[in-house]
Amino acid sequence: MVFGMTPFTFFHVALSLVGIVAGLAVVAAWLRDHRHERWTDVFLISTLATTVTGFMFPFTGFTPALGVGIVSALVLVVALVARYGFRLSNHWRETFIITSLVALYLNVFVLVVQAFQKIAVLNALAPTGTEQPFALVQGLVLLGFIFVGYLLLSRHRMVPA
Repeated sequence: MVFGMTPFTFFHVALSLVGIVAGLAVVAAWLRDHRHERWTDVFLISTLATTVTGFMFPFTGFTPALGVGIVSALVLVVALVARYGFRLSNHWRETFIITSLVALYLNVFVLVVQAFQKIAVLNALAPTGTEQPFALVQGLVLLGFIFVGYLLLSRHRMVPA
């Protein structure tokens, strides 16, 4: 057990955190009109690995986690095709920005869910995940991602391929 988690769960969580940190670094670079190829690769690989390992946990039926995993997998496939298949040409650049932001948002969404489930102070505020503090945080996260997406797409700020 590592921090009360099985080694596999710890690996999955570590991948997720790497993906979030790398994704935030990539978005910050895009906002400054830069491209960081290595950080982008780290983001895509770790986020894809997080999604894949998420499907390796035992389950007995459809859960919200599986729904998030399915959406994340579909979004990541489109992001990978836009980046590596079409090399961000034409509208594939905007497609890549949108799908990358959605993939990062889904990771952050799950991070917030897990934080409210596992951190005692947050869990006391929203023990079932349906309370106002949880909804407020998730709403602010969503609005933040929408705002960043708007900035990136309206200004065409990312340096072309």
